Amino acid sequence: MRADLILTNARAWTGDRARPWADSLAIRGNHLVAVGEEVSATERLDLGGRLVIPGLWDAHIHYYHWSLGLSQVQLSGCSSLADLLERVRQFMAMEPRDTWVCGWGWNETFWPDPTLPSRHHLDAVTGPDRPCLLYRSDMHSAVANSRALNLAGMLEPDLVVEGGVIDRDPDGQPTGVLRELAISRMQELLPGPSAGQLDRALLAGMERLHRLGITAICDQRLKDQDDGPRALAAYARLNRREQLKLRVSCNVAAHNLPLLEALGVSSAMGDDRLQLGHIKIFADGTLGSRTASMLKPFLPGPFDEHDNCGLALTPREQIEDELQRALAIGFPVSIHAIGDRANRVCLDLFEQARLSGGEPPAIAHRIEHAQTLADSDLGRLAELGITASLQPAHILDDMDTADAYLGERARLAYRFGGAGSLRGLAGFRQRCAGFGCQSLLRDARSYLPTAPSSHGTGGLVSSRAPLAPGNPHCLHAGRGDGSRAPALDWLSGCGETGRSGRARPRSLRDRSPGDHGQRAGRNPGAADNVRWPGGPPRDLK
Repeated sequence: MRADLILTNARAWTGDRARPWADSLAIRGNHLVAVGEEVSATERLDLGGRLVIPGLWDAHIHYYHWSLGLSQVQLSGCSSLADLLERVRQFMAMEPRDTWVCGWGWNETFWPDPTLPSRHHLDAVTGPDRPCLLYRSDMHSAVANSRALNLAGMLEPDLVVEGGVIDRDPDGQPTGVLRELAISRMQELLPGPSAGQLDRALLAGMERLHRLGITAICDQRLKDQDDGPRALAAYARLNRREQLKLRVSCNVAAHNLPLLEALGVSSAMGDDRLQLGHIKIFADGTLGSRTASMLKPFLPGPFDEHDNCGLALTPREQIEDELQRALAIGFPVSIHAIGDRANRVCLDLFEQARLSGGEPPAIAHRIEHAQTLADSDLGRLAELGITASLQPAHILDDMDTADAYLGERARLAYRFGGAGSLRGLAGFRQRCAGFGCQSLLRDARSYLPTAPSSHGTGGLVSSRAPLAPGNPHCLHAGRGDGSRAPALDWLSGCGETGRSGRARPRSLRDRSPGDHGQRAGRNPGAADNVRWPGGPPRDLK
């Protein structure tokens, strides 16, 4: 065998659990052809012991909004309300005065005085004429100034938004804090980017992801918003120009189901760079915004003086209908569920769909986040073959909120189990979709939990391992587990090795067109969809 390039003196992670490390890699064209094996090559490169890993998969990212947000006010890591306001002030000094002031990333639980920002705080910086909307880190809450609220007609004292919350002060006046679909009402006013602006934003985002080793994503949708068509059109433009340097599995929002039904479009339609993924449905909100749908109320706090069990963003009957319609055209669904009630509803509906005897999708269904699970629901994901899409970064976002508003019930959140393995997940044996790149894109708080909680999520993160390239738990979650979820692991470029030490090449030719590998009684995983030379890698069996 001859290769174009051999990387020698490397510390190369192979993804093969039986032989995880190798000292050399051989590459021919754009394929890895040998691992840990001496072959001839045109060029040799001594890496001096540097680490080599496959490209990472981000299993959950809102890439459209994140890329656009790179040119907005950067609020991640704000240390206080004063810090947030100063960042807004500096941004306004650099931007034209006729544009909206938008930003994302603030989290009041990290501040010494965890006071929610209000429209009055923003008004003091923005003035009366320039609208401002700032998303919280979970994107399920936001704060707007008075100008923005007035433009959206949201200053009326008796206004109610279905599926949303407008926070009010003791006098019944809007504070400026909006939750869930109350934000969507204002989002409709924001000027959308031109095709050129969006393309430039996506390309800039790719450069940043590549610097972090991320080469593929599962792009998510927002509830009842039109980000999906714009994002897919932009990906297609870049793909035609051969500028799409990410592999993208693009979710479709449930409200676009009629269009898919009319066109006869199916899941996994696309090529080795861009394909359609899951139908995205939202069951509830988030823990940080206290809109997760819970079996028991959140504990009362300074911002919640009444019993609050969160929000069901999509009625159960609507989720059931959208699930059945997706299955009828061959799409798997991906349901956002944070609270224990929301997760139970999802599991009940998945079980109902399985018992109905219909044909399961070729790609497994997913529950996004699966953040809190009642004891009686723990084993059901494995039983139903549901992929758990987990984002450990949310632990850090939510741990203070969980301890304050869930108390002892915080033990129900992110039950990964012992040893910090994202594949074990408290004894589950289902696939795990890994973690979102937001855990990489934030700051030094980014860690992977390695110890189970004795009480609350604060206990869960009391023992931490750095989220670093050499951490094998992170590598498995960010490579194989993340790519298997959309059944694109055959493109992930890992170096699983056979007995001879030769890597199994990954290419489009390795896949059997039209072979969905259905098995009775279960949703097949990615290993069922792919024809592997020499059989599937041992970590997929």
